[in-house]
Amino acid sequence: MKSILITGGAGFIGINSARYFASRGWTVTIVDNLSRRGGNDNLTWLRGNYSVRLEQLDVRNADAMTHVVADVKPDVVLHLAAQVAVTSSVVNPREDFEINALGTFNVLEAVRLEKADTFFIYASTNKVYGKMEDVAVGERNGRYEYLDLPQGISETQPLDFHSPYGCSKGVADQYALDYHRIYDLRTVVMRQSCIYGTRQFGIEDQGWVAWFTIAAVLGKALTIYGDGKQIRDVLHVDDLARAYEAAIENQADVSGQAFNLGGGAANTLSLRELLSHLERQLEIKIPYKTADWRPGDQPVFVCDLAKAKRMLHWQPEISVHDGVSMLSDWVAANAKLFDWMK
Repeated sequence: MKSILITGGAGFIGINSARYFASRGWTVTIVDNLSRRGGNDNLTWLRGNYSVRLEQLDVRNADAMTHVVADVKPDVVLHLAAQVAVTSSVVNPREDFEINALGTFNVLEAVRLEKADTFFIYASTNKVYGKMEDVAVGERNGRYEYLDLPQGISETQPLDFHSPYGCSKGVADQYALDYHRIYDLRTVVMRQSCIYGTRQFGIEDQGWVAWFTIAAVLGKALTIYGDGKQIRDVLHVDDLARAYEAAIENQADVSGQAFNLGGGAANTLSLRELLSHLERQLEIKIPYKTADWRPGDQPVFVCDLAKAKRMLHWQPEISVHDGVSMLSDWVAANAKLFDWMK
């Protein structure tokens, strides 16, 4: 039986990935310090359906991380544990660095020392490309778009880290790739765009699709940073889990590679467009206020999925309309999970 160790496994992407692999017969071990709100609820839900192992520890603890890898000896490590908010990284850059950069180093070292044939998947971010000020952007029909890149940004785009978050995730991104070059570890980097879906406890400074949906359903105050015309390609978490599986199935070919993973040109959404969609679905008017742009925020980010389609034999299957509708239905049906917001 194949085994997978998922760091940050009680978080949004982690719990959905754990469910995905457990449902396919994998032995699943979750590593999580349970510091994020919703983690215990996620674990309770998962354990109600599947048998999974929890190792409650922090990836900043190198000895503990090495011990668990030595004990589990996983076929795959899916490294998701992270500090995930740009705004939080600006407030506390040391903690951001220790979790994202040092934490990733600790996990890589644990694999190198204890199970060097493990396939290592690192969840990076589109923020490693920075503001991409060299890429021409225009405005059309109330949304920003690339003027010369209709299919989006490819993996050949130069890296340009902005914000402490961009720096810490970028450092980890490059360490993962270099451990393949220097130590011949089987590593792959997924530079993820906006991931959304059920069991996402989004907050104002992270997880904007989920946060807008939660706020709209529960009648909470909303703030749009910037002018709301920013475009992102959004990817449902179930499609992301399929991409992880595709990388595992093609690991001999994809080790040492980075992939942009998002919804692609066919699944784009602006902040204002999401609000309009929610207003139609919920049949309400959603009030909001505006604030300045956040550090390193990109007016557009859309992944060019050509490399992922070619090497992973993968592409998104869940449309923006269907995915957001599923998310809002889930929030409405599980409002009690958000009582802490009252």
